[in-house]
Amino acid sequence: MQDEAVGVGPWPGPWPTDPRYDPELLAHGDRRNVVDRYRYWRVEAIVSDLDQRRHDFHVAIENWRHDLNIGTVVRTANAFLAAEVHIVGRRRWNRRGAMVTDRYQHVRYHDTIEEFLGWARGAGVPLIGIDNLPGSAALEHADLPRRCVLLFGQEGPGLSAAARAACDQVLHIAQFGSTRSINAGVASGIAMHAWIRAHAAGRARPLDGGTAQAEP
Repeated sequence: MQDEAVGVGPWPGPWPTDPRYDPELLAHGDRRNVVDRYRYWRVEAIVSDLDQRRHDFHVAIENWRHDLNIGTVVRTANAFLAAEVHIVGRRRWNRRGAMVTDRYQHVRYHDTIEEFLGWARGAGVPLIGIDNLPGSAALEHADLPRRCVLLFGQEGPGLSAAARAACDQVLHIAQFGSTRSINAGVASGIAMHAWIRAHAAGRARPLDGGTAQAEP
């Protein structure tokens, strides 16, 4: 049995005059992976709308060895409406995992950890490292600040020594099985959702299930 087509077909009836709508999508349909609210909207219009309500947390990940988790981190950051994703180190990463959400999520690059730390100091944003290091505290019992950067290390070695030293606190995610660590992409989702539970639970806007009509 063939799956139904994703998204919606060409706009039925007279076209809306709202400039947020994309004539190409109105004519041919919108098969993008976006919530119903943003059907037929231009990419720039979606980003502008998201920018009005982005959350106060940033996400950063070190990328010294071309980490394949970065696409997942970007996609999850988009889902939880992070202010920005910061990639420290190599600029190249596999965008397939992001499922084109990098079009809607702000991504900033820093060539070195020192450059990134300089940005964080200038922005006055505390660094919260997420790594299962000796002496780290449990994420489940931590009070995450509203304004912060959730910093993740390279898959495998974890946070670099320079990143660890710069963190205001380092938190670990409780595990109960046999493996030493969990995937960095998974860890980022858990940490971001911990921030959401602390600072944004109950305030989510119901973006899906509505009409594709423009709001007044």
